[in-house]
Amino acid sequence: MEQKDFDFGLVGLGVMGRNFILNVADNKFKAFGYDLDPEKVSALIEEGGNPDQVNATSDLSTFVGALSTPRKIMLLVPAGKIVDQVIESLLPHLDQGDIIIDGGNSFYTDTDRREAYLKDKGLHFFGSGVSGGAKGARRGPSIMPGGDKEAYEHVRPIFEAVAAKYKGEPCVAYLGPKSAGNYVKMVHNGIEYAMMQLTSEIYDLLKKSADLSNDELHEVFSSWNQGRLQSFLVEITSEIFLQKDDLTDARLVDMILDKAKQKGTGKWTSQNAMDLGIPVPTIDMAVSMREISALKDERVKADELYDRPAVQHIEKAELIELAEKALYFSFILSYAQGLNQLAEASKEYGYELNMSQIAKIWRAGCIIRAGLLADIADAFEANPGLTNLLLAPSFVKQVQETLPAVRETVAFAAKSGVPVPGLFSALSYFDAFTSSKLPLNLIQAQRDHFGSHTYERIDREGIFHTEWGA
Repeated sequence: MEQKDFDFGLVGLGVMGRNFILNVADNKFKAFGYDLDPEKVSALIEEGGNPDQVNATSDLSTFVGALSTPRKIMLLVPAGKIVDQVIESLLPHLDQGDIIIDGGNSFYTDTDRREAYLKDKGLHFFGSGVSGGAKGARRGPSIMPGGDKEAYEHVRPIFEAVAAKYKGEPCVAYLGPKSAGNYVKMVHNGIEYAMMQLTSEIYDLLKKSADLSNDELHEVFSSWNQGRLQSFLVEITSEIFLQKDDLTDARLVDMILDKAKQKGTGKWTSQNAMDLGIPVPTIDMAVSMREISALKDERVKADELYDRPAVQHIEKAELIELAEKALYFSFILSYAQGLNQLAEASKEYGYELNMSQIAKIWRAGCIIRAGLLADIADAFEANPGLTNLLLAPSFVKQVQETLPAVRETVAFAAKSGVPVPGLFSALSYFDAFTSSKLPLNLIQAQRDHFGSHTYERIDREGIFHTEWGA
């Protein structure tokens, strides 16, 4: 192949990569793909239909040679060592000024390392989170680039064309230097973990305590998606309840084993929040519940050993109303915790994040897209220095209105023995965050008692220590 005028290259032609490159081609940019698997190469060429617009190869030199300079090469491969391996394989074929984009869920420190490594070789590198799954990649994802701003400008027209649109605005924006893009995507996934866990708890409560059928659950979640809970996750949840199983006469959701897998981004969010000293208990609990779900054999044995309380009876309509308010409250708290982590990480790592901008690019395309994000974007635009969504005047009334229902829902679930740890963590976080006085004075006294760790006083400045019992 002699022509060297393809605008965009992509390594990794799995479902996500193939859909993304077809999206690029649909938007009038010439795109060239690379994969070691000849079948994936053939599948892209066949689906693309026009090899002058979208093409692919399993030969690396052919791939790189087909691209116009500066070459713009995006990697959509699994995070970890394979990213470094692909980069090393590309290096002999690249020229100074070429651009490599990591579109996977790479850990943010790996992105910082790779950027420094390639900069020394005269190459541009930046990480760019992509959210929306395979369908989003094809129809328009939310894209979260950060790092080398000069390099991003070369790719910006392509990304703005392929990204999801919210009222005509592309759901992509340069977020900040270094690993800002991958970090924002990591926290996005942490919020996603929390929202998925909360949705599953509400489903469990409605099913066990009000005996809602799958058809009724579909109707409930579908109606919620028409209101203030409008979101991608609520929408697909409503669809899931209607899916029939191909192997039995049951609905598919009832035949799926209750063991949830994870790829690590939720755990990374949790771990890094602890490093920063930022509380994200609802995200933490979502990660823990996936780990508890993996203990299926132990859970079955424990279920046989302990009596459970009788399920409390409640009118369906009443529980549905309570559940809607509880889910809305807990969604707000999930965003509040994740965005608080982003605000603090921005200071710690020098990301210079614009929180309103982040909320805006999440309004369409991504997994956590929701109508609520428009209000969140407005809140941060009104106060760019806002550290926690719970401090935004526009959210005080919304949260306050739901609280009685949240407390009633949590109490009802506890009496019925239905686990709602995500919802309970959201409520506990709220109660702690909005308490001007917490019992941690006792913890400080304990620490000083057994370890001479000192304490501060409420009536004067300084650091104090007491010889307890002396």
